[in-house]
Order: sequence, then C-alpha cells, then structure tokens
Amino acid sequence: MNNMTPDNKSTTEAQYSVSPGLAKRLASLDLSLAFSSYQSGLLYLAGVKPDGGINIHQMAFPRPMGVHRHGAHGLSIAAGDQILHLQNVLDPDERMNSIFDAGFMPRQSEFTGHLDLHDLGIDADGRSIFVNTRYNCLATPDARHSFAEVWRPPFITAQVDEDRCHLNGLAMQDGTPRYVTAVSRSDTVDGWRDRRIDGGIIMDVQTNEIVCQGLSMPHSPRLHDGRLWVLNSGKGELGEVVFDDDGHGRFVPHVFCPGFARGLAIHGRFAFVGLSKPRYKRFEGLELDARLSQADSAPWCGIQVIDLTTKTCVDWLRIDGAVAELYDLELLPGHLCPLAIAPGTAEATSLITTAKAH
Repeated sequence: MNNMTPDNKSTTEAQYSVSPGLAKRLASLDLSLAFSSYQSGLLYLAGVKPDGGINIHQMAFPRPMGVHRHGAHGLSIAAGDQILHLQNVLDPDERMNSIFDAGFMPRQSEFTGHLDLHDLGIDADGRSIFVNTRYNCLATPDARHSFAEVWRPPFITAQVDEDRCHLNGLAMQDGTPRYVTAVSRSDTVDGWRDRRIDGGIIMDVQTNEIVCQGLSMPHSPRLHDGRLWVLNSGKGELGEVVFDDDGHGRFVPHVFCPGFARGLAIHGRFAFVGLSKPRYKRFEGLELDARLSQADSAPWCGIQVIDLTTKTCVDWLRIDGAVAELYDLELLPGHLCPLAIAPGTAEATSLITTAKAH
C-alpha cells in the first residue's frame, strides 16, 4: 500500500486503505478527488504527495452533500443550510506548505435554510442550481427568499414542504440542467419509501418526460461523451441509459459495485464511483443485499475506479471505521495534491491573497 497521510485530523476515527496503483493512476491522469460525507461532516480531498504517496486532506463543513467543480478555479459545495463557493487561490507554480498545489478558499456563501440540498450545478449564467429534495424541485438561491423554483416534475402537484419523490441527482449539459433522478414519481409525503425497489426514474428536464424507469433508488446521473451514465444504487450497479430513436431509454448495467453506489465522475475511460454501507433500517429489502450475499461480500465505504472498457475495478480507496456513508464525488483535473479551507477557521481568516499586478 502507498504511503498515505490523512491530514487535518478530526475526532471521527476512520481507517483508510488504497490499492497499490492508485497514486500512480492519479498522477498519470493528472487529477485528484473531492468527495463528501454528510455523516462525518467532512469534505475529503485525495491526491498524491510530491514523494508519491497518497494524501487525504479533510476539512469540516456543515453536512456536505453535492460537490461541483466549475470554471478555472471554482469548487462549490451544498452544505447544510447554504451553498459555499470556494476558489483555488494558487497559480500553477505556487505551493502551500511545499506540498499543496491547489488551495480552495471560501469566497462566497448563499444561504437557503435547510432544504435537504442534494446534487449541485452552476449554470451558464453563474447561478447555483441545486436539487431541493425537501420541496421536490430544482431551485436557485434567491436574493429575498430561501429559494426560487427553477423546475418541478409535472407529477408533483404543489410546491410543498414534503419530500414526496426524493428527487436527488442532477446532470448538467452545456450550463443547463438536463437530467434528474428520483426514487419514485410519488405525489404524497414520504411516498418514495414504498417505491425503493423499482420505482426509480430519470427525467429529461427540457422535455418533462420520464426517459427511464424501473430503477432502484437511482443517483448521480452524469453526461460523458454524449452518453448518460447513472448509478442504480439499490442494486449496486453502474450503468448507462441507452436511448431509442424516440428518445425513450433503458438502463443497461455495466458493473456491480459492492455498496450503495452514490457519487460518480468520469474521466476518459475511467469511472470513479462512491460507495456507502447501506443504512439497513431505511434501505433493507433492496436487491443490493441479496447480490452482496451471493458474492459472499460485505458492503464497502469508499471509492472504486472502474475501467469502462474492461468493466473491472482497477484501483480503489477504502474507508473503514466510523465513516460509512459518502454522498458525492468530483474530479479535480490539473491538481495532484489539493486542500480546502472552511469558513470560520483560523486559516480562512488569516490567509490573505491578492491578484498579481499586470
């Protein structure tokens, strides 16, 4: 196993292990990973140190969920009652502590109140677009109110404070919301919980059509090279939606992943998949349990790197101990060893940066 250092330690006890080839793969792809856990209240940045070992930087944020990389320097996080916007303040030739080649500092915050924020995107106008799970819609922050509704599934008959369908995932395309995932099309409070096995849907935001159905708790729709990928979480599957000439899609599974799959990012032929250990009181009865039993396997918490050409796991990062659930995952291309600073910390108040004079 590579030399691995978790810095900025919290009181949450967790043990990290990685595949022997993970550091070399991240270095060859010239990227690092950002992933969130609302359970631990931490944003994790996994990268490669100058000596070639894996470094895991962790920073506390309020209930971090959706993570979105955007623009030349931006990294935004759906965090509890707000959306936090961080910016990398380092130029390519600069380093912090002689190690970190990216330093994501808090620069803006948009307060929404507790809306059970899930996936997050930034549109072409620079607006935050987030999944407002509590109100069953896509929304954007509002200057006066908690949010402004951007889009709502047509089967949701009212803007009401009731998680009816458990809208969760968002795929952006060319700076606009394109696809969303929901656990069901239920229009009654908490109705989605009775539809976890096969009630899941993917909707086209532009047409208001359900383009794929019969899924089990789908999450993390992502567009990559013109193909729509999604995690069929209740079955532990990574797959894609194959469309016919009429725009109707069917889910085609490619890989079984040993955990509740949530958080997906794709680079070239490699898919990075976040895995969580299921909360059995809420998720019991899913096919994932039976498939793990058939494989004589226990559920994972961590990240698997899937080669989409061979449909096999080629590298991994595993978390054991107190941390059992992840939510989102994002890639940070061009940065091998990043760190992030949270608002209110000593580093955030003391580190002052200025633009270089021209």
